[in-house]
Amino acid sequence: MSRKVTICGVDTSTLPKLSQREQRDLLVKISQGDAAARNYFINCNLRLVLSVAQRYAYRADNMDDIFQIGCVGLIKATDNFSIEVGVNFSTYAVPLILGEIRRYLREGSIRVSRGVRDIAYQALQARDKLEKECVDEATIDMIADEMHLPVFKVLYCLDAITEPISLSEAVYTDEEDSLSLEDNIADSKCSESLWAENISLFDALNALDEKEKNIMFKRYFEGKTQNEVSMEIGLSQAQVSRIEKNAIDSLRHGMA
Repeated sequence: MSRKVTICGVDTSTLPKLSQREQRDLLVKISQGDAAARNYFINCNLRLVLSVAQRYAYRADNMDDIFQIGCVGLIKATDNFSIEVGVNFSTYAVPLILGEIRRYLREGSIRVSRGVRDIAYQALQARDKLEKECVDEATIDMIADEMHLPVFKVLYCLDAITEPISLSEAVYTDEEDSLSLEDNIADSKCSESLWAENISLFDALNALDEKEKNIMFKRYFEGKTQNEVSMEIGLSQAQVSRIEKNAIDSLRHGMA
């Protein structure tokens, strides 16, 4: 039984495995510019990235980030590998994956200037001092006043040293399922009222006859003019205009 490991939203136990023959055939297709073969090959070799990334599980860095950086090495290996080299793909790819991960760990994902770091650490010290001396929880305004600095500058520096969080990071996990951070982020463009309007519009469109639906689809989904629609369906522009007007009236009535 495959051991389930979910990282960056990918369940590695479900990834396909390639035989040496299948791997060679895909590499030949990749060398010929087959994009679908390239994507499939990379997907099949994500276990290779995982096996390398797990060597750094003891690091404080987010494992999702390390895995993603390792994928960059895998992609580079896939794009530059030649079957004429005479070695297994994994032999060629592992050093590239390791190189990307080590570079990331050495340089960091985001470089913060020393001046910004110094102000951020001073702000943390000021917060600790205030909380020990007089308050339970120091506010940004209090910290900025203690440091004699503008609030926006203190906020900027503290934000700069905050570790980024992967959207794929699990915030809840049980034996059968997990919930990631992206599952908890609301879409402000997708409100309940908008959902209701979309459902109402869908029902109203379905209530139109086939000719009306066809014209509305061509006009408002394909963006065609009344003249273009009239030539396609064999009606005059005046007829198309009249049918469209009746369909719009029906939609308004259906959504009222």
